[in-house]
Amino acid sequence: MVYIIGKNGQPLMPTTRHGKVKHLLKEGKAKVVKKCPFVIKLLYDTDYFVQNCVHGQDTGASVHGNAVYDENGNILYLSKVFVRNDITDKMLQRSKYRKNRRSRKTRYRKPRFLNRKNSIKKNRFSPTMVSKFHSHIKEIEFIKSILPIKTTVLETANFDTHLLKNPSLANPKIKPWGYQKGTNYGFENTKKFVLHRDRYTCQCCKGKHKDSKLEVHHIVFRSMGGSDDESNLITLCHTCHKNLHDGKINTKFKGKKKGNLKYATQMNSIRKQLLKSYPEAIETYGFVTKANRLSLNIEKDHHIDACVIASGGKEFTIKTDTVFIKKDIAKGDYQKTKGIRSEQKLNTGKIQGFKKFDKVSYFGSEYFIKGRMSTGFAVLMDIEGKKIDFSYFPKGFKTPKLKNCKRISARTSQLIFKERKNVIHPIT
Repeated sequence: MVYIIGKNGQPLMPTTRHGKVKHLLKEGKAKVVKKCPFVIKLLYDTDYFVQNCVHGQDTGASVHGNAVYDENGNILYLSKVFVRNDITDKMLQRSKYRKNRRSRKTRYRKPRFLNRKNSIKKNRFSPTMVSKFHSHIKEIEFIKSILPIKTTVLETANFDTHLLKNPSLANPKIKPWGYQKGTNYGFENTKKFVLHRDRYTCQCCKGKHKDSKLEVHHIVFRSMGGSDDESNLITLCHTCHKNLHDGKINTKFKGKKKGNLKYATQMNSIRKQLLKSYPEAIETYGFVTKANRLSLNIEKDHHIDACVIASGGKEFTIKTDTVFIKKDIAKGDYQKTKGIRSEQKLNTGKIQGFKKFDKVSYFGSEYFIKGRMSTGFAVLMDIEGKKIDFSYFPKGFKTPKLKNCKRISARTSQLIFKERKNVIHPIT
């Protein structure tokens, strides 16, 4: 599939006539704008007859899928974008280095407070959420730049985190009071509730030790991700509690690990920001997409859900066998040195014309540069960041050399890879 932009910058309908495109490029009537996906721009005036295409986006806190549906029931574009989840760790590491560096300075420096922009800015949006929100926006705007999009359909989700934590609140016959009376209602805290629930009796020895000191024990230890909910807590006397931690006794109590509502909270924010940025967009929900997908008898995937969203549940034909896999990365390498005393300098520029994360071709296959050496060797990886093993290559090629690599595209804020496969599988 070749995507076409008119001379005035207006996107036109794509084509699969590669021979025609080849002649246009050869005769100088068009130029290549982007290689992945392949986009050309016409250098002559032409008629602008386009269809009204619909862009469907399956939003997500880790992965979001995108598809474009035309008036004839064809899918013209498919992509799956993996957003960044490493920003928090990087900022904590940077903060650690900064504090360590400041403590090593011997000269006096006047204390400063509230001197950073984010600490005094109103309506602040966390860096992680900014990155995830911009990832959705970036893909929407890119699709609009290469295809004539008239309507945007967003599958959003408004998660009720309290209800996710305690699903029984949804049944008015069980708890008609809803959120007003939770599990700790009438008690000082969860510990008091657990003691009352267990009738102030050790659940291991049932009071045989005559130990009046009662303690609340985490069935799944907190060090192993155990939850602080009452379902993971049990009442034990001091003797049984100590023997349990010393390994002298074993219990068969069943607890649970801590639930993770982080992504549900993030999706609430992403939904709000997307609808604010695109007030004309049509909003749909996951249960609608699931019902439509099951009626079409196709398996679930992010780009497949995007097809169902864009088509509105109608049958569709995928005209492309390529799914563009995109992975968001940092714009550049900001670490300049390495070592305890920063004695080793790192080359963040080019080595023999190559930078980290450049897309290269090595003996006919496409990879990304994971690392470079000043001696001229390179470490190559796939889109998932896994190192490629070339041990089966002939002698002299087992370790890739930069001189044998051909750069396809320079580093950007996204790694893009074309995945060719049958994009629809029926449910069996």
